[in-house]
This record gives sequence, C-alpha cells and structure tokens, in this order.
Amino acid sequence: MLKVLLAASEAAPFIKTGGLADVVGSLPKELSKKHVDVRVIMPKYSGIPDKFSDSMKYIGYSFVKIGWRSQYCGVFEYKNDGVTFYFIDNEYYFHRNKIYGHYDEAEVFGFFCKAVLASLKVIGFKPDIIHCNDWQTGYIPALARINHSKDEFYNKIKFVYTIHNLQYQGIFPECVLGDVLGIGYENYTADKLEFKGNVNFMKAGIVYSDLLTTVSPSYAEEIKTRYYGEGLEGLLNARSNELYGILNGLDYDDYNPESDNLIYKNYNSKDFKQKEFNKISLQRELGLPEKRDVPVMSLISRLAPQKGIELVEHVIEEIADIDMQFIILGTGEAKHENLFKHMAWKYPEKISANITFNNRLSHKIYAGSDMFLMPSKFEPCGLSQLISLRYGTIPIVRETGGLKDTVKPFNKFTNEGNGFSFANYNAHDMLFTIQRAGNYYHDKKIWNMLVKRSMEMDNSWGKSAEKYIDLYSKLV
Repeated sequence: MLKVLLAASEAAPFIKTGGLADVVGSLPKELSKKHVDVRVIMPKYSGIPDKFSDSMKYIGYSFVKIGWRSQYCGVFEYKNDGVTFYFIDNEYYFHRNKIYGHYDEAEVFGFFCKAVLASLKVIGFKPDIIHCNDWQTGYIPALARINHSKDEFYNKIKFVYTIHNLQYQGIFPECVLGDVLGIGYENYTADKLEFKGNVNFMKAGIVYSDLLTTVSPSYAEEIKTRYYGEGLEGLLNARSNELYGILNGLDYDDYNPESDNLIYKNYNSKDFKQKEFNKISLQRELGLPEKRDVPVMSLISRLAPQKGIELVEHVIEEIADIDMQFIILGTGEAKHENLFKHMAWKYPEKISANITFNNRLSHKIYAGSDMFLMPSKFEPCGLSQLISLRYGTIPIVRETGGLKDTVKPFNKFTNEGNGFSFANYNAHDMLFTIQRAGNYYHDKKIWNMLVKRSMEMDNSWGKSAEKYIDLYSKLV
C-alpha cells in the first residue's frame, strides 16, 4: 500500500486561515477511500478547538536542535474521517494568538520542518512520500537531503511539493540557514538555497523536491512567466518537466445544497425552485427589497488587491446603476471596507456590505445569489467559484489560474459554457461582463440551463485524488 504523509501548517477542521486548510482537510479523505495509507502532520496550535485537542492521544516526544538549543517536540494523534492526523507540540512556538505574522516565523516554521522529520521515528511511520505544502514546509526536503543524507531511514523517502500561492515564499535573512536550520553554507549558492542574498523556504522546496505541483493547470503555466513568477520563474522553467498542475477539488459533504443545514431551504439540480426562496429570504435578512425579477450578484472575498477589489471599486457607481442588487461579504484593508460601507449607506436598496467573517451567512449568500463575482488579479485555484457552481450561482470571473480552468464563458452560438469571464485586468471589461450576465439572467430558458449545468458539474476531489495517486506512483 502506498504510504503518504502530508505536511502542512494548517488543516480543516482543526484550524484554518485560507484554502490550504481546505485542501489538507479534504484531499486525504479522498486518498484514503482509494486505498492510500495517508496521514497528515501539522502544528498543535493553541487555537485548535478544545473538542479536538482534548481528545488527542499523546504518542511520544523527541528534541529538535535549533541553533544552540534543544527544543521539545511532542507528538499527538487524532483520527478524523478515517485519516490519522499528527500534531507537533511545542508551546513556545505554537501557543500564540494567531498562526502567522510573527516576528520569528523563520524559527517557528524552521522548527516545524525539522520536527516533521524527527517525529517520523517517534510515530513509527516511514512514508514512501512526504507531500509538502507551501513555504512553511519548504525546508523539509532540503533538511532530509542535506542533514539526513547518511541516515537510511530518510534517504529513500521521496518528496512532492505543492505551491498553493507563489506570492508567499518565506524569505528571511541568510543567518537563518545556520542559526535555525543548521545547514552548512556550502549549500548557500544560487542553484540551491540562496535567493537574492536571503533564505527562501519556498525555493528550498522547489529545488530539493522530486516533483512539483500547483493547484491548477493554468497556474502551473502562469508561474513560469515573469508577471506571475515572483522571481522564481527561471527556476520553475528549469524544472518544468517535473511541474504539474492539479486542480483542487471541493468537499461535496461540506458544500451540498441538497443537505446544507446553513441555508434557508434545500434544493438540487433536478428541482431548484427553492433557490428563489433562498434569494427572497436572503434579501429579507440583509434588508434589501424583496424582488424576484432583479438579479442578485455577490462577492465573498478577502478585500485585498489580489482579489481584484480595485476593479470593483473603480466601477462601483456604474454597478449601482445596473438593475441588480450587490452583496459583499468579507474583511480586509480598511480603505476597501470603508468604501463598501459608504456605498451601502449611499445605495441601501442596491448594495449590502457585510464587513465580517460569517460562515453561516456565506452559505446563505451562495444559495441565495444569482451570480458570483470573482475578478481576481491572480488566483492559483480558487474555491469560491467551485462553491458557487455547486449552488447554481453563476460565476463571473477573470480568466486567470484556476478560474480559467473551471469557468468556461457561455457561448450563445454553441450553447457551451457555465459562466461569464473577461481576460484583461480591466474594470470596464469586468463591468461589460456583469452587464452581459445581467442580460442573460432575464432569458430564463438560458439561465435555468446554466444553473442546472453548473450544479451537475463534478468538481469533487475524486478526479484530482486520482491524479495525485498517479503522480505519487511515478516516484515509487
């Protein structure tokens, strides 16, 4: 049986800040169904809910050398949905009020990388493959290849490294190499660990892993260009034969309009009349006029430049002039939050600004909206457009990354497509696409066909898990 260990800095349902946690929480479940012995290892944060942490089983401990200190590394175990999760325990590093953004992140995740390798002998599990995710795990392959090269326990393990977002690379001063990671400076060269006079965790993962993946085929191509490559495009081109794009899937248990207990009324692709009930109920809850014949467009997002919020701001007055309602849910930069609050005050019958994080409300918005706006500047994969498709809420997206791979523009001549899209990062191209979608909304024959088609798409983890298994099989 294929043995795989996924290493990551977060995983649902234990702790989550973004899409990485959804992937690490969902992919192992699907791999396990396909007879892979897959396990997950992550930090034991103090923010993990008591219902999980109180039920964890203590396995054992080791000590990890960080500079001149030996740091305690406890290991706990918890089984969730048939998958074994291991948790690295060290209160100095992980007992904090948030999991990212600390001044000593290089040491925090340097410790984690070393602890993952040290813990394998404690738990008695020797994987065929360690699947590392994003910069926080980038030094695991490098440490195995450099510091443990003569240890037979480690030298046959293969490494897969997944880039979830190339923008965040874990770049720190060069002193981290010796003071934290304990790696000799003979490895601090341009073809190995040096990056513009610094240490780069993500570069280490790319250099020392056997195979590389990103979270969509289009993103795998984009990051080889200067515009998207964030300074690593040369290295990624050099390793293009080992770089694969595999789309993230959606957890169909968590997001299912037929059984979702967070929405107003359940529905499915065979009978989605109750979607209109969800719409009217959503309008009522948010204080918008209850109008069946006016399309509701929603945006659920971090209010940040990556998500294309500046495009929305540039034409927000024009959007308010269209005969539709616009619902925003999310938090982010203060200037974006304040503008949407102001526009909701100025156009109370057209715009609803919900500057908060609210999971229950997000489900209601997905179910109650007619359209979903996602104008990202770049989007490695994207989860929101997959959720909107699942709920029959037609996506309007910019053609980038995973959005390009999952949303195909409707073509009235061929009757193909499942949404609407625009190519240029341009506010008025976006506005025109919104207007075009609004026009089709009133042609119920076409619109109902799009809703049904979207809901019947298979964006679950099944196909993607098979591709990961094929990839793992190349290495063993």
